[in-house]
Amino acid sequence: MLYRQLRIFCLGLTLALTWQAAAAQGFLRDAEIESILREYTDPILEAANLVPEDVGLYVINDPSLNAFVAGGQRIHLHTGLIIRAETPSQLKGVIAHEAAHIASAHGARRAQDLAAASRSGFVSIGLGIIALAAGAPELGVALIANSQQITALNFFTHTRAQEASADQSAVNFLVDSGQSAIGLVEFFEAFRYQEVLSEQRRYAYFRTHPLASDRIARLRQRVAASEFPTEIKNQRDLHLMEMMQAKLIGYLEPPVRVYQRYPRENTSLPARYARAHSAINTLDFTFALKEADYLLEAEPDNPYFHELKGFILFQNGDPEASISPYARAVALTEGNALLLISYARSLIARDQPGDMQAGEDALREALIKEPDNAFAWSELAKALDKQGRRGDAELATAEKSFHIGDIVSAHAFAKRATNNLEKHTISYRRALDIAAVTDPRLKENQRYYRR
Repeated sequence: MLYRQLRIFCLGLTLALTWQAAAAQGFLRDAEIESILREYTDPILEAANLVPEDVGLYVINDPSLNAFVAGGQRIHLHTGLIIRAETPSQLKGVIAHEAAHIASAHGARRAQDLAAASRSGFVSIGLGIIALAAGAPELGVALIANSQQITALNFFTHTRAQEASADQSAVNFLVDSGQSAIGLVEFFEAFRYQEVLSEQRRYAYFRTHPLASDRIARLRQRVAASEFPTEIKNQRDLHLMEMMQAKLIGYLEPPVRVYQRYPRENTSLPARYARAHSAINTLDFTFALKEADYLLEAEPDNPYFHELKGFILFQNGDPEASISPYARAVALTEGNALLLISYARSLIARDQPGDMQAGEDALREALIKEPDNAFAWSELAKALDKQGRRGDAELATAEKSFHIGDIVSAHAFAKRATNNLEKHTISYRRALDIAAVTDPRLKENQRYYRR
């Protein structure tokens, strides 16, 4: 029992460095940001012989500078990393490095490395327990307290080879996709000082991706000898990054910081974009709408400017006026799932004849693309309930509960749905399926029902 507890303790050391921030801050969903990151990432994944559709991209709302791979083929980027990147090449360099970890199956290997590294931690704890029993409490406590640090140091020693390998693979992926890898070198060099800071003061990225001067030097030599040794200017990539950063800063930062970076005399599109999002946060919808209209005048076919206007109008209590810009955004993106959900929400809020069916249609189209989108299921439940389709609404609520991990509610609503749906239909069988997998009699579900 003690050995198992110690392994859990040491495993938590690694998990904390990846998932803790995600759990604390939450994921950030945005159609434009996800589209930009996909445009940056997919060519890299293809060069790595990975299927882009199989690799998830997740943005975590956290100001720290971090990126990591976890949960299989899933790349996680903190908003702090996106905002602090100085060039698209730097951001792409980090993405390529994380893609290299996936392509080389480093995630599976790190579990083995952790097991090897943790042995020294177990020895330290064991010696500490012996010291306590022998009447040397100060020595015992010190040994036990140091076990976590020993495990961490040994673990990072095991992973340094993987980091160096990922550097070299990242260069290959970028060059093979027709890009320079100099951005990865610049990113590492910009934060070279991190290697002299204590673990507590380092950015999370450099605790899990330890830097070393010789590692940076080898990487620079490799890039210098590559087909693209210097930065390849791409105005589209730069513009997309500036707009993405402006949106994040306007949405996440307090107004004083927004206006420090984007003062009123700055009339560029990124500046207006940032100020519009900041104005929404302060409920200054008049100013936000003014900036949105200017943006649309400059780029009338930009779907995300139409999305911005729709969002402003909806937040200002005018869902009817928001429908048109949302519909335009959906058309321009050929049915982006997140924009379809926003469009449907406006239709459901307006609640005029035909709106519930149109909203349902849009939501079902979105759910084909994102079947696990809990918010879409929640909105669908509203549309179905307003149409008097009680069983279908209960099934949609069961789906929503299931996808957020609320097993108890999912089971309850699925059981209700089976009582109100016509037997032998697809919906009825789906309700039976959810009820079955969330059954409290199943051993794996019992912990949810004991809460």
